[in-house]
Amino acid sequence: MNDQINRRNFLHNISLAAAAAALSPNMSHADPTSLEQDRFDAVIIGGSFAGLSAAMSLGRARRKVLVLDSGRPCNHMVKAAHNLIMHDGAPPQQMRADAQEQLVAYPTITSVSATATRIEGADGSFTVHSSVGTHATRKILLSTGVRDLPLPIRGFTECWGISVLHCPFCHGYEVLNQPLAVLADGALGLEFARTIRNWSRDLTLLTNGPTTLEPEQQKELVDRGIRIEQRAIAEFVHHNGQVSHVAFKGNAAIAMSALFARPPFALPEELLSSLSCTLSESGHIHVDHMQRTSVAGVFAAGDVSSPIRSLAFAIAAGNLAGGSITQSLVSQWQ
Repeated sequence: MNDQINRRNFLHNISLAAAAAALSPNMSHADPTSLEQDRFDAVIIGGSFAGLSAAMSLGRARRKVLVLDSGRPCNHMVKAAHNLIMHDGAPPQQMRADAQEQLVAYPTITSVSATATRIEGADGSFTVHSSVGTHATRKILLSTGVRDLPLPIRGFTECWGISVLHCPFCHGYEVLNQPLAVLADGALGLEFARTIRNWSRDLTLLTNGPTTLEPEQQKELVDRGIRIEQRAIAEFVHHNGQVSHVAFKGNAAIAMSALFARPPFALPEELLSSLSCTLSESGHIHVDHMQRTSVAGVFAAGDVSSPIRSLAFAIAAGNLAGGSITQSLVSQWQ
Protein backbone atom coordinates (compact mmCIF):
# COMPACT_ATOMS: atom_id res chain seq x y z
CA MET A 1 0.00 0.00 0.00
CA ASN A 2 2.80 2.43 0.91
CA ASP A 3 4.55 1.64 -2.37
CA GLN A 4 1.34 2.48 -4.26
CA ILE A 5 0.94 5.77 -2.37
CA ASN A 6 4.58 6.72 -2.98
CA ARG A 7 4.26 5.94 -6.66
CA ARG A 8 1.07 8.02 -6.91
CA ASN A 9 2.74 10.94 -5.13
CA PHE A 10 5.78 10.64 -7.38
CA LEU A 11 3.68 10.74 -10.55
CA HIS A 12 1.64 13.62 -9.16
CA ASN A 13 4.76 15.66 -8.35
CA ILE A 14 6.23 14.98 -11.78
CA SER A 15 3.03 16.27 -13.41
CA LEU A 16 2.96 19.40 -11.27
CA ALA A 17 6.61 20.17 -11.96
CA ALA A 18 6.02 19.90 -15.70
CA ALA A 19 2.95 22.14 -15.52
CA ALA A 20 4.84 24.73 -13.50
CA ALA A 21 7.50 24.77 -16.19
CA ALA A 22 4.76 25.60 -18.73
CA LEU A 23 5.35 22.29 -20.52
CA SER A 24 2.67 19.87 -21.65
CA PRO A 25 3.23 16.52 -19.89
CA ASN A 26 2.85 13.69 -22.40
CA MET A 27 0.40 10.91 -21.62
CA SER A 28 2.62 8.79 -23.84
CA HIS A 29 6.17 9.79 -24.71
CA ALA A 30 5.73 9.00 -28.37
CA ASP A 31 8.40 9.30 -31.01
CA PRO A 32 7.20 11.95 -33.49
CA THR A 33 8.29 9.65 -36.32
CA SER A 34 5.94 6.91 -35.11
CA LEU A 35 3.09 9.41 -34.89
CA GLU A 36 3.40 10.04 -38.61
CA GLN A 37 2.97 6.32 -39.28
CA ASP A 38 -0.09 5.93 -37.03
CA ARG A 39 -3.70 6.47 -38.01
CA PHE A 40 -5.86 7.91 -35.26
CA ASP A 41 -9.57 7.78 -34.70
CA ALA A 42 -9.43 11.38 -33.53
CA VAL A 43 -6.87 14.16 -33.27
CA ILE A 44 -7.69 16.66 -30.54
CA ILE A 45 -6.17 20.07 -31.17
CA GLY A 46 -5.84 21.76 -27.79
CA GLY A 47 -5.04 20.01 -24.51
CA SER A 48 -6.81 22.06 -21.89
CA PHE A 49 -10.06 21.23 -20.08
CA ALA A 50 -12.33 20.61 -23.09
CA GLY A 51 -9.67 18.66 -24.98
CA LEU A 52 -8.65 16.50 -22.01
CA SER A 53 -12.28 15.78 -21.16
CA ALA A 54 -12.91 14.64 -24.73
CA ALA A 55 -9.74 12.53 -24.68
CA MET A 56 -10.94 10.64 -21.58
CA SER A 57 -14.34 9.97 -23.15
CA LEU A 58 -12.71 8.67 -26.32
CA GLY A 59 -10.04 6.69 -24.46
CA ARG A 60 -12.67 4.92 -22.41
CA ALA A 61 -14.43 4.07 -25.68
CA ARG A 62 -11.18 2.36 -26.79
CA ARG A 63 -10.52 4.93 -29.47
CA LYS A 64 -7.02 5.81 -30.62
CA VAL A 65 -6.52 9.48 -29.82
CA LEU A 66 -3.76 12.03 -30.32
CA VAL A 67 -3.83 15.26 -28.29
CA LEU A 68 -1.77 18.13 -29.69
CA ASP A 69 -1.15 20.52 -26.81
CA SER A 70 0.58 23.87 -27.30
CA GLY A 71 0.96 24.12 -23.51
CA ARG A 72 -0.43 27.64 -23.19
CA PRO A 73 -4.14 27.69 -22.34
CA CYS A 74 -5.94 31.03 -22.33
CA ASN A 75 -6.24 30.92 -18.52
CA HIS A 76 -2.53 30.28 -17.97
CA MET A 77 -2.20 33.37 -15.73
CA VAL A 78 -5.12 32.49 -13.43
CA LYS A 79 -4.04 31.38 -9.95
CA ALA A 80 -7.32 29.84 -8.79
CA ALA A 81 -10.39 28.54 -10.58
CA HIS A 82 -13.87 28.99 -9.16
CA ASN A 83 -17.47 28.02 -9.81
CA LEU A 84 -16.40 24.42 -10.42
CA ILE A 85 -17.95 22.04 -7.93
CA MET A 86 -15.45 19.91 -5.95
CA HIS A 87 -12.55 22.03 -7.25
CA ASP A 88 -13.49 25.54 -6.10
CA GLY A 89 -10.31 27.55 -5.57
CA ALA A 90 -7.97 24.97 -7.12
CA PRO A 91 -5.15 26.14 -9.42
CA PRO A 92 -6.05 25.40 -13.07
CA GLN A 93 -2.50 24.24 -13.81
CA GLN A 94 -2.75 21.63 -11.06
CA MET A 95 -6.12 20.42 -12.33
CA ARG A 96 -4.70 20.05 -15.85
CA ALA A 97 -1.76 18.09 -14.47
CA ASP A 98 -4.11 15.84 -12.49
CA ALA A 99 -6.21 15.21 -15.60
CA GLN A 100 -3.14 14.35 -17.65
CA GLU A 101 -2.00 11.94 -14.94
CA GLN A 102 -5.38 10.18 -14.98
CA LEU A 103 -5.29 9.81 -18.77
CA VAL A 104 -2.06 7.80 -18.52
CA ALA A 105 -4.27 4.85 -17.55
CA TYR A 106 -5.69 4.73 -21.10
CA PRO A 107 -3.11 3.24 -23.49
CA THR A 108 -4.90 4.48 -26.62
CA ILE A 109 -4.38 8.15 -25.68
CA THR A 110 -1.18 9.90 -26.76
CA SER A 111 -0.37 13.54 -26.04
CA VAL A 112 2.51 15.58 -27.42
CA SER A 113 3.66 19.14 -27.00
CA ALA A 114 2.92 20.50 -30.45
CA THR A 115 1.04 23.17 -32.34
CA ALA A 116 -1.28 22.25 -35.20
CA THR A 117 -0.73 24.41 -38.28
CA ARG A 118 -2.92 23.08 -41.08
CA ILE A 119 -5.64 20.52 -41.79
CA GLU A 120 -6.27 18.76 -45.09
CA GLY A 121 -8.63 16.06 -46.30
CA ALA A 122 -12.22 15.18 -45.49
CA ASP A 123 -14.32 13.17 -43.07
CA GLY A 124 -12.70 9.80 -42.42
CA SER A 125 -9.37 10.79 -43.98
CA PHE A 126 -7.92 13.99 -42.51
CA THR A 127 -4.27 14.96 -42.32
CA VAL A 128 -3.25 17.30 -39.52
CA HIS A 129 0.06 19.11 -39.97
CA SER A 130 1.76 20.08 -36.73
CA SER A 131 5.09 21.33 -35.44
CA VAL A 132 6.18 17.69 -34.93
CA GLY A 133 4.96 16.18 -38.20
CA THR A 134 1.79 15.03 -39.97
CA HIS A 135 -0.95 12.90 -38.46
CA ALA A 136 -3.64 10.85 -40.22
CA THR A 137 -7.02 10.79 -38.49
CA ARG A 138 -10.66 9.99 -39.11
CA LYS A 139 -12.09 12.81 -36.97
CA ILE A 140 -10.92 16.13 -35.57
CA LEU A 141 -11.81 18.03 -32.41
CA LEU A 142 -10.96 21.71 -32.22
CA SER A 143 -10.48 22.69 -28.56
CA THR A 144 -7.80 25.35 -28.89
CA GLY A 145 -9.62 28.01 -26.89
CA VAL A 146 -9.40 31.60 -28.06
CA ARG A 147 -6.66 34.21 -27.95
CA ASP A 148 -7.70 37.32 -26.04
CA LEU A 149 -6.61 40.55 -27.72
CA PRO A 150 -5.43 43.12 -25.16
CA LEU A 151 -6.93 46.57 -25.24
CA PRO A 152 -4.44 49.35 -26.09
CA ILE A 153 -4.36 50.73 -22.54
CA ARG A 154 -1.18 50.68 -20.48
CA GLY A 155 -1.34 48.01 -17.78
CA PHE A 156 -4.21 46.06 -19.35
CA THR A 157 -2.10 43.10 -20.46
CA GLU A 158 -0.28 42.83 -17.13
CA CYS A 159 -3.57 42.83 -15.19
CA TRP A 160 -5.56 40.57 -17.53
CA GLY A 161 -6.75 37.43 -15.74
CA ILE A 162 -5.44 38.70 -12.40
CA SER A 163 -7.43 41.83 -11.54
CA VAL A 164 -8.87 42.73 -14.94
CA LEU A 165 -11.38 39.93 -15.25
CA HIS A 166 -13.72 38.42 -17.81
CA CYS A 167 -16.23 36.34 -15.86
CA PRO A 168 -17.97 37.51 -12.67
CA PHE A 169 -19.27 33.99 -12.01
CA CYS A 170 -15.67 32.76 -11.89
CA HIS A 171 -14.12 35.68 -9.98
CA GLY A 172 -16.83 38.01 -8.70
CA TYR A 173 -17.20 36.47 -5.24
CA GLU A 174 -13.50 37.03 -4.49
CA VAL A 175 -13.97 40.83 -4.86
CA LEU A 176 -17.34 40.96 -3.13
CA ASN A 177 -18.37 44.46 -1.92
CA GLN A 178 -15.09 46.00 -3.05
CA PRO A 179 -14.78 49.05 -5.35
CA LEU A 180 -15.19 47.62 -8.85
CA ALA A 181 -15.42 48.89 -12.41
CA VAL A 182 -16.77 47.71 -15.74
CA LEU A 183 -14.98 48.68 -18.94
CA ALA A 184 -17.61 48.76 -21.67
CA ASP A 185 -20.19 50.95 -23.36
CA GLY A 186 -23.51 50.73 -25.15
CA ALA A 187 -25.64 47.60 -24.79
CA LEU A 188 -22.72 45.58 -23.44
CA GLY A 189 -21.93 48.24 -20.84
CA LEU A 190 -25.54 48.37 -19.68
CA GLU A 191 -25.85 44.58 -19.39
CA PHE A 192 -22.43 44.13 -17.80
CA ALA A 193 -22.97 46.90 -15.22
CA ARG A 194 -26.34 45.44 -14.26
CA THR A 195 -24.67 42.07 -13.72
CA ILE A 196 -21.64 43.24 -11.72
CA ARG A 197 -23.85 45.32 -9.40
CA ASN A 198 -24.92 42.00 -7.91
CA TRP A 199 -21.41 41.66 -6.42
CA SER A 200 -20.77 45.26 -5.39
CA ARG A 201 -22.76 48.47 -5.06
CA ASP A 202 -19.49 50.45 -5.27
CA LEU A 203 -19.41 50.30 -9.04
CA THR A 204 -18.23 52.53 -11.89
CA LEU A 205 -18.92 52.08 -15.59
CA LEU A 206 -15.88 53.17 -17.60
CA THR A 207 -16.81 54.08 -21.16
CA ASN A 208 -13.29 55.33 -22.09
CA GLY A 209 -14.73 58.31 -23.96
CA PRO A 210 -18.18 59.80 -24.62
CA THR A 211 -20.83 57.18 -23.93
CA THR A 212 -23.23 55.80 -26.51
CA LEU A 213 -25.81 54.97 -23.85
CA GLU A 214 -29.21 56.54 -24.34
CA PRO A 215 -30.24 59.13 -21.71
CA GLU A 216 -32.80 56.78 -20.19
CA GLN A 217 -30.17 54.04 -19.93
CA GLN A 218 -27.77 56.40 -18.20
CA LYS A 219 -30.54 57.39 -15.79
CA GLU A 220 -31.28 53.75 -15.04
CA LEU A 221 -27.68 53.13 -13.99
CA VAL A 222 -27.29 56.35 -12.03
CA ASP A 223 -30.58 55.74 -10.21
CA ARG A 224 -29.13 52.43 -9.02
CA GLY A 225 -25.96 54.02 -7.75
CA ILE A 226 -23.71 53.11 -10.67
CA ARG A 227 -21.34 55.91 -11.64
CA ILE A 228 -20.66 56.57 -15.33
CA GLU A 229 -17.12 57.76 -16.05
CA GLN A 230 -16.62 59.01 -19.61
CA ARG A 231 -13.05 60.31 -19.41
CA ALA A 232 -10.44 58.59 -21.59
CA ILE A 233 -8.31 56.07 -19.71
CA ALA A 234 -4.55 56.58 -19.65
CA GLU A 235 -3.41 53.62 -17.54
CA PHE A 236 -4.33 50.84 -15.16
CA VAL A 237 -2.00 51.44 -12.21
CA HIS A 238 -1.04 48.08 -10.74
CA HIS A 239 1.51 46.07 -8.78
CA ASN A 240 2.33 42.68 -10.30
CA GLY A 241 -1.01 42.63 -12.07
CA GLN A 242 -3.12 43.76 -9.13
CA VAL A 243 -4.82 46.99 -10.16
CA SER A 244 -5.07 49.78 -7.60
CA HIS A 245 -6.20 52.77 -9.66
CA VAL A 246 -7.51 53.73 -13.05
CA ALA A 247 -5.68 56.85 -14.21
CA PHE A 248 -7.39 59.10 -16.75
CA LYS A 249 -5.86 61.46 -19.23
CA GLY A 250 -5.53 64.74 -17.37
CA ASN A 251 -4.12 63.19 -14.16
CA ALA A 252 -7.43 62.27 -12.47
CA ALA A 253 -7.72 58.76 -11.01
CA ILE A 254 -10.12 56.51 -9.11
CA ALA A 255 -9.25 53.59 -6.84
CA MET A 256 -10.55 50.08 -7.42
CA SER A 257 -9.84 46.47 -6.53
CA ALA A 258 -10.84 44.84 -9.81
CA LEU A 259 -12.24 45.62 -13.21
CA PHE A 260 -14.38 43.53 -15.53
CA ALA A 261 -13.88 43.68 -19.29
CA ARG A 262 -14.61 41.67 -22.40
CA PRO A 263 -11.86 42.39 -24.91
CA PRO A 264 -12.02 41.09 -28.48
CA PHE A 265 -10.65 37.64 -29.21
CA ALA A 266 -9.12 35.73 -32.09
CA LEU A 267 -9.76 32.18 -33.28
CA PRO A 268 -7.04 29.89 -34.67
CA GLU A 269 -7.28 31.49 -38.11
CA GLU A 270 -4.68 29.31 -39.80
CA LEU A 271 -6.57 26.14 -38.92
CA LEU A 272 -9.98 27.55 -39.74
CA SER A 273 -8.87 28.85 -43.12
CA SER A 274 -8.18 25.26 -44.18
CA LEU A 275 -11.56 24.03 -42.90
CA SER A 276 -14.08 26.81 -43.66
CA CYS A 277 -16.14 26.17 -40.54
CA THR A 278 -19.22 28.35 -40.16
CA LEU A 279 -19.00 30.92 -37.36
CA SER A 280 -21.78 31.92 -34.97
CA GLU A 281 -23.10 35.45 -34.44
CA SER A 282 -20.77 35.77 -31.44
CA GLY A 283 -17.76 35.03 -33.65
CA HIS A 284 -17.14 31.49 -32.33
CA ILE A 285 -17.12 28.24 -34.28
CA HIS A 286 -20.74 27.26 -34.75
CA VAL A 287 -21.63 23.83 -33.34
CA ASP A 288 -24.88 21.92 -33.03
CA HIS A 289 -26.22 20.19 -29.92
CA MET A 290 -23.66 17.39 -30.38
CA GLN A 291 -20.63 19.70 -30.80
CA ARG A 292 -20.52 19.07 -34.57
CA THR A 293 -19.29 21.93 -36.76
CA SER A 294 -20.53 22.68 -40.28
CA VAL A 295 -17.68 20.54 -41.67
CA ALA A 296 -18.33 16.80 -41.64
CA GLY A 297 -16.00 14.97 -39.26
CA VAL A 298 -14.89 18.14 -37.47
CA PHE A 299 -16.09 18.86 -33.94
CA ALA A 300 -15.40 21.77 -31.59
CA ALA A 301 -15.67 22.28 -27.83
CA GLY A 302 -14.77 24.80 -25.16
CA ASP A 303 -14.09 28.51 -25.53
CA VAL A 304 -13.50 28.21 -29.27
CA SER A 305 -17.17 27.31 -29.78
CA SER A 306 -18.99 29.15 -27.00
CA PRO A 307 -19.04 32.58 -25.33
CA ILE A 308 -19.64 30.81 -22.00
CA ARG A 309 -16.12 30.75 -20.62
CA SER A 310 -16.20 28.42 -17.64
CA LEU A 311 -14.23 25.30 -16.80
CA ALA A 312 -17.42 23.42 -15.95
CA PHE A 313 -18.90 24.20 -19.36
CA ALA A 314 -15.63 23.33 -21.17
CA ILE A 315 -15.39 19.98 -19.39
CA ALA A 316 -19.02 19.16 -20.16
CA ALA A 317 -18.68 20.20 -23.81
CA GLY A 318 -15.52 18.12 -24.17
CA ASN A 319 -17.20 15.08 -22.66
CA LEU A 320 -20.14 15.50 -25.04
CA ALA A 321 -17.80 15.95 -28.01
CA GLY A 322 -15.95 12.75 -27.13
CA GLY A 323 -19.20 10.81 -27.04
CA SER A 324 -20.40 12.44 -30.24
CA ILE A 325 -17.19 11.55 -32.08
CA THR A 326 -17.45 7.96 -30.82
CA GLN A 327 -21.05 7.70 -32.02
CA SER A 328 -20.03 9.14 -35.40
CA LEU A 329 -17.34 6.48 -35.76
CA VAL A 330 -19.73 3.72 -34.70
CA SER A 331 -22.38 4.83 -37.21
CA GLN A 332 -19.77 4.59 -39.97
CA TRP A 333 -18.60 1.15 -38.75
CA GLN A 334 -15.17 2.50 -37.95
